[in-house]
Amino acid sequence: MKFTIEYPVSAANYDPALISSDGMTRVVQAVEKFGYDTVAFTEHPAPSLKWLNAGGHQSLDLAASLAFCAAVSERVRLQTYLMVLPYHNPFVAAKALATVDQFSGGRVTVVAGTGYLRSEFLALGVNMDERNEIFDECVEVIRGVWSQVPFDHNGKYFTGKGVASVPGPVQAGGPPILIGGNSALSRRRAAQLQGWSPLMVSEEVAATTRTPALSTIEQLAQRVGEVRAAAAEQQGAGAVTQIQIQSPQCRFMTEQGSVEQHRDHLGRLSEAGVDSFVLQPPGDSVAGTVEALQKYAETFGLI
Repeated sequence: MKFTIEYPVSAANYDPALISSDGMTRVVQAVEKFGYDTVAFTEHPAPSLKWLNAGGHQSLDLAASLAFCAAVSERVRLQTYLMVLPYHNPFVAAKALATVDQFSGGRVTVVAGTGYLRSEFLALGVNMDERNEIFDECVEVIRGVWSQVPFDHNGKYFTGKGVASVPGPVQAGGPPILIGGNSALSRRRAAQLQGWSPLMVSEEVAATTRTPALSTIEQLAQRVGEVRAAAAEQQGAGAVTQIQIQSPQCRFMTEQGSVEQHRDHLGRLSEAGVDSFVLQPPGDSVAGTVEALQKYAETFGLI
């Protein structure tokens, strides 16, 4: 099992020192030192105050954050978790991600989703009702720009003629793209790309993020099998389909539950076909975050 660390700027009442250059350097280097695979940042460029006050969370700019992390690390992968593609012009997004991939020596992973916060779509001038069409066209453009020079595209939302977006990414064909979300549509998209990143959530929680519930590991195992079978059918037997999961135990570092129960949970997820588990460390202080990362790594054999 690999582990993705969601940077704790999304934690409630996080220590402002976590978004200082020194604080972020210490945390990212701890992520790398203690054997975690990935550091990730979420995206909310224009959330409403109402959403924030109702349990939402703060965020940083994705490209800037990942570029900073690239500069202060050597091994750890850099992930958008997740990038709301309909918020972006895909030509601009492709360039930003390719630039970070260059800076990092090919360490970028993209987890992409369609978004759910209506007020944010309004603020960004994007029609939320068309977000699925926009999303699919964004993926087409981004992958095209990364793999073809020149690249032509004449779509419903975006047009480009003879686009030469160079330098491109280090990774051949561009960074892997995983699809976030629990829906059947998300799974179909995941089978066409490089992986799936669902959330294990109850009906109540799922309703707030406009995604279907996924509450048991048995359900997850069935759907992982379906995604991988579809990927093999569409991409060939050698298709690599990464599976990343966030479950309610993502807050283990903060809630400090039973070690054996958590170990069993990870084992069952692995048996279900999961490759990577998302963890949300505490954000009370830089020292506290680093200490929690070290303790978890020692407890679960990462170092």
